[in-house]
Amino acid sequence: MSLDTATVANITDRVVSHAMQTGLFEQVNQAEPKNAPGHGLSAAVWPDKITPVRTSGLDSVSGRLVYTVRIYSPLLSRPEDEIDPAMINAVDALFTAYCGDFTLDGLVRNVDIFGSDGIGLDAQAGYLIVEGGEYRVITITLPLIVNDLWTEGT
Repeated sequence: MSLDTATVANITDRVVSHAMQTGLFEQVNQAEPKNAPGHGLSAAVWPDKITPVRTSGLDSVSGRLVYTVRIYSPLLSRPEDEIDPAMINAVDALFTAYCGDFTLDGLVRNVDIFGSDGIGLDAQAGYLIVEGGEYRVITITLPLIVNDLWTEGT
């Protein structure tokens, strides 16, 4: 049994594409940034957890692929009272995309919005220091159910 890494890469590309299509982000990275994210609103996407789920086919195993989608805004880039509304607007745009493209153009069985196989679609606000800069962040948990992620041995 080995992970279909091409499928994971395609799904990652689609999640990044959703963020980019909102037009709200100055950049969208495909990994958690090691350097300061930028001066405006930016985002990063990465797979955070991969687990088999109880449903599978005769010769394949379905999986739950959980992505972290983190939105960043530098605390010094705009007036403080504009930061949270911009961040919430970005979360709304992404949640609308995930709920509207429930299968990510056929790449996944579904976005596990309500958490039928674990934690559902979720957003949590906080603060983060990256390279000495302080950022307001909202971390989105994006759970995806994927058919035929592994092939079962015979």
